[in-house]
Formats: sequence, C-alpha cells, structure tokens
Amino acid sequence: MKKIAVIVLLILSFEGYAQGQNRIFGKDPIINLENFQKQRLYFGFYLGFNSFDFKIDYTTDGPDILVKRTTGFNVGLVSDLKLQEYLDLRFEPGLYYTKRELNFPGFTREIDALREVNSTYIHFPLLLKFSSLRTGNVRPYLLGGVSTTLNLSSNSKSKDDNSAQKFRVQPWTKNYEIGFGIDIFSEYFIFSPSIRGVFGLSDELIRDNDPNSPWTSNIESMKNRAVFINFTFH
Repeated sequence: MKKIAVIVLLILSFEGYAQGQNRIFGKDPIINLENFQKQRLYFGFYLGFNSFDFKIDYTTDGPDILVKRTTGFNVGLVSDLKLQEYLDLRFEPGLYYTKRELNFPGFTREIDALREVNSTYIHFPLLLKFSSLRTGNVRPYLLGGVSTTLNLSSNSKSKDDNSAQKFRVQPWTKNYEIGFGIDIFSEYFIFSPSIRGVFGLSDELIRDNDPNSPWTSNIESMKNRAVFINFTFH
C-alpha cells in the first residue's frame, strides 16, 4: 500500500505542476475539456494495483486456512457510453496478475501446508458510472456493476490435485463490483483515480479427488474478493 500511495502522490503532484496556471483545484479555475464528456462514446486506458483474497466458508468449525495477500498489477482499456447527463455505461476489460499463499492447518511439513496460488486473470466488467455535478475541473463518481473473470492459471484441466502439490480452481467466475473515483480534468486529458471492491458470486474451488482430502473436504465454498486501485486516462 505504501507503493500505491507514493505513486498517487507523484501523479497528483505532476498534474498540479503541469496545470499550475489553470488552478485545477482553485476557487476559479480555467475550465478544461468542457465538452469532452458530452461525447456519446469515448475511450481510455488504465494502469493500477490489486489485492486479491479468498472468502472461505467451512462445513464444520475448525482452524481457518490462512491467506497471505500480495500486491498485483492491472492494465486494461476503457470504453464509455453516455446514457444520460449523469449516467454512463462502461466496459473495462483488463489483464490482472496477482499472487496469494494459502497455509492449510493440520500439517507438520511446509510442503504439505503451503500452496502458492499465482493467478493471471482476464477481467470483463460491465459497470454503471453515476457522476455528480461537475465542479470546476473535478467530478466525483460512483461505480457499480457485474463482471466475469477468466483465470488463465486455474489448473482446472489438471488431473493432479493437492496430494501432488497442485491447487485447482474453476477457470470462470462471476462477481459484483462497487467503488468510487474522481475525474480530474487537465488541459489535454482526464485523469481518473478510482478504488473498487470486487466480490465473487460463485464457488471456484475444484475439490481434490479424495472426498476426505485434508485440504478441501472441509471447505463449503471459496470465493474471490479483491480491491482494485486504478489510474485511468481519457
């Protein structure tokens, strides 16, 4: 999270320096790109960070599986269709990379207890953007919608399971998403930082071949959840 904060501050500092005379956040700023968002359709791209987790429900009480999260990265495209003055439909396909470590209880050997889950996702979100009234060169907004995700590293076709150190999940998952952001209008482009929560709707775990597996037999469901921080440019 420290890296994310530093990058946000650097981008905002550069923006403020480059547009110093326009006073983007000033009391009486020069209005930039006044008609840009009045277009019916416009495009952009984003870069960002993610932090993925698993929401795990168990069939019986017992020690929980510990999930260690790391910071991954995102890159993707944005297409924005204007529905009305304050409402837009957005499609934001992207490539997301992340890594998690699962520590299963009840094992004495690390090779049995630890599973490293490297995931490369192609993410397809369809979102509604609810924008507020523009104030100068700033316009906050809310986002919400649904998405589907393809996991290119799911191991779903592997016949090996956790007994052979192979953790498997379903290749496709469904999610709902909600978040907020702010459009900052510079002289030449719109810079739009946002933060979004993503919550899996479907169980993605593929159980081990042994129904009494010490790794998967006590798991009722395992669903993705994540936080995305994206920096979008239009």
